[in-house]
Amino acid sequence: MKRYILTGTPGSGKTTVIHALKRKGYAVVEEAATDVITLEQSNGILEPWTHPSFIHTILQLQIHREHQAIEAPIQFFDRSPICTYALCTFLNYPIPVQLTQKINRITTAHVFQQNVFFLENLGCIQPTDARKISFKDALRFEKIHKDVYQYFGYTLIILPHTSEDNRLHKTLTWID
Repeated sequence: MKRYILTGTPGSGKTTVIHALKRKGYAVVEEAATDVITLEQSNGILEPWTHPSFIHTILQLQIHREHQAIEAPIQFFDRSPICTYALCTFLNYPIPVQLTQKINRITTAHVFQQNVFFLENLGCIQPTDARKISFKDALRFEKIHKDVYQYFGYTLIILPHTSEDNRLHKTLTWID
């Protein structure tokens, strides 16, 4: 089984590409952080990223979704625990032991393909209830993501700001 990660800054079009891959019949695993934020906001916590349990909750949902993923020869993941590590770095949060253990497992067991699809920013950010980040901060977060993935030994396949079809085509040409 081959598992590919799609990552990038918030609002870069990852979910759009993931949904396009799903329409093409590929198995996909949805991103966890946005769902955690949406759920917490529906429970009256307007800025869940400021709560200590935020990272743990994201990681738990990521692990659950990884285990529930449809068995298929090729899977695409909208983010990974390495993105959660980047989020900790961005928020200046300590890296939880459980996250370190998860990353050690996925890197030593080669759970994901070494090529990671990195969607570059779109030149602006569209704020939503779950995405309250400035473009300046999104660019800083983008750099952190790149640095963290490279630190853990992954190769970034850059998907520049272009049409959904072009990004989808480039993604599919890299599948080995």
